[in-house]
Amino acid sequence: MEKLNDISSYSKGDAANQEIEKLPPLLFQEDDLSDRFSSSKEYDHQLDALFLDATPPLWSYEHKMQELEDIESQYFKLIKPRARSQDHVAGSEVSDQSKLSTDDIIRLGGEHFIQSRSVVDNSISTHPYSGSLVGLSDQELKDVQLIENLLLSSEKVAQQQFDRSRKLLDLCDALSSSSGNPIQRIVYYFSQALREKINKETGRISSFTGSGKKNYHDMQGRIMNTAMTRLSIYQKLPFYQAANFSCVQALVDRVSKAKRVHVVELAIRQGVHTMILMQALASQPEPIKHLKITAVGTGFEKQIKQTGGHLKSFAESINLSFSYNMVIVEDILDFNIDLLELNPREALGVFSMYGLWSMIGQQDRLESLMKVIKSIKPRVMVMCEVAANLNSPNFVNRLIEALFHYGAVFDSLEDCMDGEDEHRGITESMYLGEGIRSIVAAEGAERAVRHVNIDVWRKFFARFGMKEIGFSVSSLYQAKLVAGKFPCGSCCTFDKDGKSVNIGWKGTPIECLSAWKFS
Repeated sequence: MEKLNDISSYSKGDAANQEIEKLPPLLFQEDDLSDRFSSSKEYDHQLDALFLDATPPLWSYEHKMQELEDIESQYFKLIKPRARSQDHVAGSEVSDQSKLSTDDIIRLGGEHFIQSRSVVDNSISTHPYSGSLVGLSDQELKDVQLIENLLLSSEKVAQQQFDRSRKLLDLCDALSSSSGNPIQRIVYYFSQALREKINKETGRISSFTGSGKKNYHDMQGRIMNTAMTRLSIYQKLPFYQAANFSCVQALVDRVSKAKRVHVVELAIRQGVHTMILMQALASQPEPIKHLKITAVGTGFEKQIKQTGGHLKSFAESINLSFSYNMVIVEDILDFNIDLLELNPREALGVFSMYGLWSMIGQQDRLESLMKVIKSIKPRVMVMCEVAANLNSPNFVNRLIEALFHYGAVFDSLEDCMDGEDEHRGITESMYLGEGIRSIVAAEGAERAVRHVNIDVWRKFFARFGMKEIGFSVSSLYQAKLVAGKFPCGSCCTFDKDGKSVNIGWKGTPIECLSAWKFS
């Protein structure tokens, strides 16, 4: 473990000298196998059902399902007590119980939002949060009011009462700031997104031009020069490192006995997780003879090549026999299995750190990805994706889910980084702010940022004969050990979801790790 910890310092210094640029998530494409999937209209409808409305309506689970048009039902998640996994991983409890988290503030704001409306459900008055404003500080009371005003504004947008929504957003803007506390920061970006949505609905500005794919690449282009920011965030937020180490261990568990290993990378970026893998394989009692990495991309060839150069240098420094291949295609549909240099003597694995979400809005490419992966028959596919449903066609559903997800991320930045940190500001404006804008303000094909939770991925993967495999004790131990080395690591939480693992912040899931094999 001591050797593995050297990797993050090496990658940081190396990137500082050579200015590694950020790489976009990379995709797989189509081959000639399993044509029955692409020709099946029924299958297309199933994909639509899975990926176009991934967020369950936000009603109380004790009542019968209400119609989606019923605005009342969409907000009940705000006052529903947070569910915790029955398989909570010990050793990851939050240490400071006196300070309210963003999750707590959002739920309090949601409770008072619902109570401020014409409530027909009398059970709300007996909710455990009732009366819980007693004892809150002045700032916490203001934060609760901020959330309530934001939710009121979103409701007015849903009801197309745009003038009333703008007035509520004026109140939000007066009390929020991009440099305030986590609630003030998150409300600042959500308020901006709601204003953009209003302006689109009223014709003041036009919608984004082009498809979600184009908007995604445009967004990537705006943040291409923030590699040092990504590395700074990686250094300071425990759940990112914990996820990398745990996923690498899951891969190593499946290929460790092989002499030659080939890993297909769907999102290599700066290659930090690849360095962890290289170190882990080189540190085994019986080191492997050779490691091959194949990085697949649709553009950004210069950055992918640059990452390969850094990986080769790192391999030399640890005496690891290593080769690096690039497969760059103009369009993902141009990719085929013949472009991969497969060798039957190699243990093959697929590794994806946030490499799938960008294809959710491009179902033909997502289907193509799975057909290629199935055809190459890897021993294991390990992936990490966002642990949230942010892809409902109903913008209120997306907004509420995004409030909890981004609230936890903003909370972690507050606890782990200085408020004036340059990299924190870039992260919040370019990454988080742009994500909120896309989720809240964009509709249909123009929406670039889409995420679904592990239940949706399970249903999708099952159609390709994929079976979920559990994470080993050593893999979970790696994650907890890494998180424990951070000053704020006690806020990092680990919960099992079936055979997958959710890594979160103060109980709110942020990342979901899963491993798969083909039956």
